[in-house]
Parts: sequence; structure tokens; C-alpha cells
Amino acid sequence: MIGYALRRLGAMALILLAICAITFAVFYLLPDDPALDACGKSCTTERLRDVRHAMGLDQSVIVQFATYLAGIFTGRTLGTTGLECAAPCFGYSWQFATPVWDLLLDRLAVSASLAAGAAVLWLVTGVALGVVAALRKGSLLDRGIVLSALTTTSVPVYLVAALLLYVVVLRGELLPFPDYQPLLEDPAAWLTSLILPWIALAALYAAMYIRLTRASMIETMAEPYIRTARAKGLHERTVVVKHGLRATMTPILTIFGIDLGGLLAGAMITETMFGLPGLGKLTFDAIARSDQPVVLGVTLLAAFFVTFANLAVDLLYGVIDPRVRYS
Repeated sequence: MIGYALRRLGAMALILLAICAITFAVFYLLPDDPALDACGKSCTTERLRDVRHAMGLDQSVIVQFATYLAGIFTGRTLGTTGLECAAPCFGYSWQFATPVWDLLLDRLAVSASLAAGAAVLWLVTGVALGVVAALRKGSLLDRGIVLSALTTTSVPVYLVAALLLYVVVLRGELLPFPDYQPLLEDPAAWLTSLILPWIALAALYAAMYIRLTRASMIETMAEPYIRTARAKGLHERTVVVKHGLRATMTPILTIFGIDLGGLLAGAMITETMFGLPGLGKLTFDAIARSDQPVVLGVTLLAAFFVTFANLAVDLLYGVIDPRVRYS
């Protein structure tokens, strides 16, 4: 298992390097000039040339990329500006006048809170309703759950968010408009500000997990070893949970790891709709301002979370399914 984990870590490093190179090349080929944005409205040709030199943009793309990679591990001085960017240095946001890594750390807690709460909500709801629908296959309850899942899948996240804000906040006045507060400062305000974003983000995923769990559970419960377990006189709950649900969780865990890794990079639409200052909102603002260092930093952070989540899922396979440990 240790050797397998080390091999996967090496592969993850190569994947991150490839993603970094591709993303860096894409930004290099874009027509937008970050020096022009940093130069300001009263920019002259001489001033633009000085800004490009200060930002190191007058060097070749190979030199820029090598400097960027080295800065992640050792830190660097940003061009000729004299600004020091401590490791890990993901560049400097001239729009926010802050190192990119500081921006990411500042917004990560918000996105992590949103992702964790939504993930628990959709996983528990999706798996529970999927199991119920599978065990009641063909019944009115099964059809109702499947129909609800199909309907929810067809509704975009921004529409769910808008409906929640209108019904719960504006019309019902049951909750105030989400205003994020750190968990350690005010737990009650933290919970209140995230309830609606959790529901809006979890609705789509829960519907997909219902369908996936239902299909996997129906297939698993038809396996010969399930009939054998029942023939031995095991309690139905033991058959469903220990033998049926445990085998069903393997494909669900795979999708869950990928989904959770993607969410930790920031749910752009949800955070923008509810005004949450997370990574998704930061990415939205960075794209609108053509702030390439921030977009590149978020892309690398997202890639890290997705690849790390896949590694964690692969290692957890052996815990859920003992057959994986001996294969």
C-alpha cells in the first residue's frame, strides 16, 4: 500500500506539472496583457514598457514558467519591483495588490465550509433516498423519488439559488440574506449564512446520487451472495447495510471524491449568487478583471484538490471493499 501511495503521489506531481504548463501557456497566448491592466488608465508607451519589465513579462515564456515554478517552492522577487513573494509564491495580483497565495488562503475557509456542508447534505440525502427507492422498486414511492431527482437535475443551480432567496429571504423572511461570518467568531451566524447555499449546491448533486445509488443498489441486491446471505437467516437490515450498501458505495465513493475535490476549488455560481467571499467568487472577479495570476493560482489549487481526492478515494477502496487489498 505504501509503494502504491508513493507511485500515485509521483503521478499526481506530474499531472499538476502538466496542468500548470498548459494553463501557463494558455494565458501566455491570450490577447489580454496583464501589464496593460496594471499600468492604469493614464498609461503611456514608456510606462507600459517599464511595467512589463517590472513584471518580468518581457522575458521568454520558458524563463517566465521556470521562474514561476521555482517561486512555488522557494519564493521569489517579482520582476524588478522589489516586492518579495514568500514560498509558496503563486504570483502577485496587481488588481488586488496582494500575493495570490494570501488571497487563496483568505478565501479557502469559505469555500471549504460551503463544500463540506453541501457534500454531507447531498451524500446523506442522495444515498438514503437512493437506497429507499431501490428497496421499493416499482412502487409509488420509488417513482416519486425518481421523478423528483429527474426534475431537480433539470433545474440549474442559479435558478434554485434565486428561488431560495426569493421564497425564504424576501417573501418568507425566515432567514436574513447570507452574510458569511467565520465559524470561530460566530458559529450561529456561520450556520445561518450557509444553510441556503448548502441546499442550492446540494440539490443538483443529491439528485444525481439518488439515481446512481438506486441503480447500483438494484444491481447489487440481485447478486447471488445477497441471496446466500438471506438464506443463512441474516436480518434484512444486515443484508442491506453490510452486504448491499457496502458494495454499492464503491462507485459512489469514486464520484464523491471527484465532486468534492472540484467543489473545494470554489462553487462559482453559488458563491456569486449568495455573495460568499470564497474561491469561486474570487475566480469570477479575477476573470472579470483579467487577473491572470489569480485565475492560474485557483486552477492549480483546483487541480491539486481533484488529484488528491482521487488518491484518497483509491486508498479508501481497500477499507470499503476488502477484495481491493488482495487484488
